[in-house]
Parts: sequence; structure tokens; C-alpha cells
Amino acid sequence: MSVKSIIIIAISGFFIVAGSALARTASPEGAQVYIISPVEGEVVNSPVTVKFGLKGMGVAPAGIDKPNTGHHHLLIDVTDGPALDKSLPVDANHKHFGGGQTEATVELSSGKRTLQLIMGDKNHIPHDPPVMSKETTIVVN
Repeated sequence: MSVKSIIIIAISGFFIVAGSALARTASPEGAQVYIISPVEGEVVNSPVTVKFGLKGMGVAPAGIDKPNTGHHHLLIDVTDGPALDKSLPVDANHKHFGGGQTEATVELSSGKRTLQLIMGDKNHIPHDPPVMSKETTIVVN
């Protein structure tokens, strides 16, 4: 792991802990996040490369306070939506891309899987209103 990756993880961790007490950031009117690929119903092999799409706002790494920006979080098989007033959790079902990534390759077990994107602000808190994609269901061999 590079020094840059360690620093990004450390800063992100700080904001995840601190973010639970912070106010939500307004989202730009009309902002949309979506999954470019894989597409609904696609049969794929693991690891799966997920490409993120975004309209009406920009991407900025976690910790960067720049208007009308955020960073991607990938929800995997999340049945109950995340709390919208707290930092998004960090676990196997909630992947953070606080470095400003616009795609990711993830290991997924075989079977039917749901993927969904949600934008988080500099503190990993969903915007108000949330900028969230529709769910995409795929099948992993």
C-alpha cells in the first residue's frame, strides 16, 4: 500500500468518525449518479469492474470542501438504505471511494447481487437531498 493510500485512508477514517455530528451538505439541483456498467441483468465474472457515472456535480476526494462536489460510495446488497444523516458505514457492503475514483474493481461472491451508488460529501455524509442511483441487479458466476 502506498503512502498516499495510507494518508487517504487515515483522513477518510477521521471524517467518518467526526462526520456523525456534522450537518449535511446541500446537493446541486438535478444532480444524478448512476452505474454505467455493469448493466441491469448482466451476467459477470468476479472481480467486477463497476464504472460510475455522475451528472450535475463534480467529484472531489474526501476531506476536500469544494462546492457542488462529493465522492462515490458503492452499496453492495444493501437491503435497508443507509442513514442519511450520518457518515456512511465502512464494511463489506459499503465501499468508500474517498480518493475521487470513478470506477472500481470489486470481488463479489457468486449469485444475484445488487449494486447502488450514493454520493457522500467531504465527511462521507449523503447530500441533502441524497444523490443516489437506482439499484442495478447483476448475476455473478
